[in-house]
Order: sequence, then structure tokens, then C-alpha cells
Amino acid sequence: MASGNHQLEFERPLADLEARIAELDAQDDSTDGVVEKRRELRRELTELRKKIYSELSPWETVRVARHPSRPMTTDYINLAFDEFVELHGDRFFGDDRAMRVGFAKLDRFKVMLIGHQKGKTLEERQECYFGCAHPEGYRKAMKKMELAAKYNLPVICLIDTPGAYPGVGAEERGQAQVIAENMFEMSRLKTPVICVVIGEGGSGGALGIGVGDRVAILEYSYYSVISPEGCAGILWKSAAHAEEAAQALKLTSGHLRELGAVDDVIEEPLGGAHRDHHQMAARLKLYLIKVLDQLTEQPLDELVAARYEKFRRLGVYLEGVQ
Repeated sequence: MASGNHQLEFERPLADLEARIAELDAQDDSTDGVVEKRRELRRELTELRKKIYSELSPWETVRVARHPSRPMTTDYINLAFDEFVELHGDRFFGDDRAMRVGFAKLDRFKVMLIGHQKGKTLEERQECYFGCAHPEGYRKAMKKMELAAKYNLPVICLIDTPGAYPGVGAEERGQAQVIAENMFEMSRLKTPVICVVIGEGGSGGALGIGVGDRVAILEYSYYSVISPEGCAGILWKSAAHAEEAAQALKLTSGHLRELGAVDDVIEEPLGGAHRDHHQMAARLKLYLIKVLDQLTEQPLDELVAARYEKFRRLGVYLEGVQ
């Protein structure tokens, strides 16, 4: 799928080449040199795309993770899963459209699928609060995870949020408490849990569905304790320093794998997932099936114990540092 009209600044040289190729595509192949020139430009476009995307800065990676054409949870539901049946409500307050939950089939596996949804149109984005879930969204997710464990269904969580909704109403209804409870309950949930950051992995909003036996991230996604703009606002009192903050936060997939914060990095199609939804969905599906094959073979008690130890090992302790 094409990236639409939204063009990132560092992709402008690619747009120029694509425009020249489009001009040649409109010409008759019988014209002298058209076929060869077109082939040469496409080869040049591929090489330039490889070069640009192999040298992305952390801030540029954040821009790709936020690309409006990047596949969202509903795209993966349609492309990678079958027989999705959505479930609603937290049996306490209401339904949160920023958190989509339901039964689904993934190849031979029946699973419980949970994911943030940002929305595509302005109306849907407003309905989904731009992917920022309220407490009822996290309660809904936890209720359905418990249902999955009851029926021995693996849980798959797709993370894509700038963070949990920061409004007064959300805080009054226990935003911080419910995220903490979700993390605790997920740590001891007696069924396999796989978490994948498919876009933005922002702060507690991501952690609320981010405790699993495997935590993976797409190549050009990010996962951070705070957004670059939020970090810049705290440290420099201005969001203008977001690029510096992104560099300092070590939030890219490469940094996270080195730090041990994620287990796996799922490679994206050349030029990012927004350029080819079908190929990205196929890669995600292959990864999930491979991991499910491994996790479903383990005894549940061993699985839960290993999950607990995995998160206990995160971080580095320095002794004698003042």
C-alpha cells in the first residue's frame, strides 16, 4: 500500500525519483531508451531507499512510527487474522474505542487479540482519542485476558499509543491504578502472552498491555518511558528540542534490543510498513505463529515463572554510585 500524500522530509529525494519514474511509465515502451531508463531509475530508487532507511536518526524513526498511513490494529485484524469477533465494555463504566479486543484465529491458533487503535479519519481518531486509552479500555483488556486464560487461549497484544489518556476524568476513574493492576495481573496470567509494538509505544499507556512472554517491536517503531516532546518539555522547557530528546531516550528498536527491553525486532518492508501493509502483515503473522508454536509447548507454571524472571532481570544496578 502506498504512503499516500504524506511525505516525510527525509523522503523527498525518493519522491523526486518516484515522480520521474511515473513520467516514464506514462510513455510508450517503444520509445528509445524508455525501458532501460525506467529500470535504471527503479534500481536507483531501491538503493536510495535502502540508504536512507539504514541511516534513520531516532527522531526520524519516531516520525515513521507516527506515519498516518502506517498499518494499525484494525489493518492487521483484516490482513493477518481470521474470524475476529469484537468484545465490548469493562463491566464497570463503558466501552473504550481506543482499545480493540476480541476473539480471532491465527492459522491453527485461536487467540484473544488486544490492540490500541488510533483511527484513520478525523471522526474515528476523535472517537478513539488518537489511540490514548481510558481506564475502561485497560479494564476491558484485562477482563478479556482473564477470559482467555479461562479457556486456554493465548493472548496477543498490539501496542500503538502515544500514552494513556491524560484527562481529568481518566485520572478520577483510576488511570494509574488500573495500569498498575494490568501489569501485575499480566505477569501471572496462566496463558501465553505475546506483545508487539507496531507503532508508538508510549509510557504507561503501552505498559498497560505490555507484559508478556515475548515482547517484540517492528523495526521502525519506538518504545519509550515518555515521548520526545514530553521529555524536551521537561528538560529544556520546549518541545523544539524533541530531536535531542529522542537521541537521549534510546527508544529505537536497535537500542531496545541492545538494552534487553525487547526480545525480538520484526523487520519491516523496504521503506517502512506504511509502504506495504500486506507484506508487513505477513511478516507479523509468521512471527506470531513461530512464537506461539514455542510458547504453547511449555507447561504453564514454567511459562509464568519465566515471564516473571524475565521482567525482574530488566535494568542494570550500579553499586557504590552516589
